[in-house]
Amino acid sequence: MRWSVGLEAQAGRVLTHEEIVALADAVAGNGGIATGIGTTHYGAQLVVTASSRAAAVAAATAEFTAAARRARLPQAPIVRAEATSEEEDANVDSGRQVL
Repeated sequence: MRWSVGLEAQAGRVLTHEEIVALADAVAGNGGIATGIGTTHYGAQLVVTASSRAAAVAAATAEFTAAARRARLPQAPIVRAEATSEEEDANVDSGRQVL
């Protein structure tokens, strides 16, 4: 099953545009996007394949950590992790009304 996993790390200093662009480049292979320009946190939304929510978070965390290292961001503790499966997302979308 495919999962969308959002992760955020506390960097301890303000991050530059260039640093977050480097993170975006590093997570692009996982359908990822990056956030954090001008803040003390950096984050990414990644798409992974896993059998469970816990496995999805673990896989995304490993990729996120490696991507942050490739982007030369400071090692930082992860302060947020959220995962949504494609199935969960489809059920939410099916209940929405567009006006």
